[in-house]
Amino acid sequence: MDTNVLKSKFRGSLLGSLLGDCLGSPFEGEPITAGEKIVIQRYFDKLESPDLKGPVRSYTDDTAMMKSIAQSLIAKPEIDYKHMAKLFVKDYFLEPHRGYGPNVVDVFSKLRKSKFDDIYRPAREQFNGKGSFGNGGAMRIAPIALYFYNDYNLMVEAAKKSTEITHTNSLGVHGAVLQCIAIHKALLTDPKEEIKFDQFCPEITKKIKLVEQEDDDGLELDDDHPYEDKVKFVQHFLQTNYHEELDEEVCQNLGTSILAYDSVPTAIYCFLRALKNDIETVKTDNIFRRTIQYAITLGGDTDTIACMAGAIAGAYLGEEAINVNMAKQCESYKEIIELADQLHALVVK
Repeated sequence: MDTNVLKSKFRGSLLGSLLGDCLGSPFEGEPITAGEKIVIQRYFDKLESPDLKGPVRSYTDDTAMMKSIAQSLIAKPEIDYKHMAKLFVKDYFLEPHRGYGPNVVDVFSKLRKSKFDDIYRPAREQFNGKGSFGNGGAMRIAPIALYFYNDYNLMVEAAKKSTEITHTNSLGVHGAVLQCIAIHKALLTDPKEEIKFDQFCPEITKKIKLVEQEDDDGLELDDDHPYEDKVKFVQHFLQTNYHEELDEEVCQNLGTSILAYDSVPTAIYCFLRALKNDIETVKTDNIFRRTIQYAITLGGDTDTIACMAGAIAGAYLGEEAINVNMAKQCESYKEIIELADQLHALVVK
């Protein structure tokens, strides 16, 4: 792939993550009615206007931690997870208002108190030793997919280790890996080439199945592959003609919560559904906008699901697909472009 195309895709993925986060956060936890979908449509229409004035949309912990991963990879090319953990903690204590959940705050406090002697122990102690299975690892994972774009095995390993700083339950870790796999697949697909969901879904299903098998309980039973099953649901819904009632089925079966299991497959679905251009409630010809706007209309954890969906869409489409007026409405969008360029310069020769 041409290096300039890849550079655009690096920018697109990190910008997609930022825009999904910033534009989705005002709707987090809100009930999304038919009337609210019209409000969201008008909201996005206005965001594309060059005449729009007002304060920028702030990012949340999703982008704060994504930035920390990118900054750590740039500063420590050999990848230093303790350095990454320190950046997570430092950024939290500098700006605690970003919407961090209480459980991750507890991890950060313990890391700081212990002087990072064991960066994984506080997360392992969460939930009586079961660890968190939230989507906090998946929401920030985009820089890992970019940095290891040409080494899949190292990418999967880095996705696991970077996630385990805060989330050690297999559902949390595997959710981050699945999101990383989806971004990686989109990144390596020529933007002129049409993505076909009947190929995309089986490929990522095969890859996440191997991850789940490697990390099973050692009994070699074929009954504990939850993400494999979820991606099959994604493909099932994509094979169904769109109608508004379908959104309710998607929310019930794929989920829209803060759990990785109930949000990562949904983000992948939003991206692939947007490619079909049959979502009646989202009126735009722009695939990137359609992806994040649709993710938000499903409700629930809107900022994180839109963040993850945007990272995949941006990795496929590149920066050119992202409306510059919309990007300018998001806090730190120029900094995100610079981080993407630095990552690209490090790994693409």
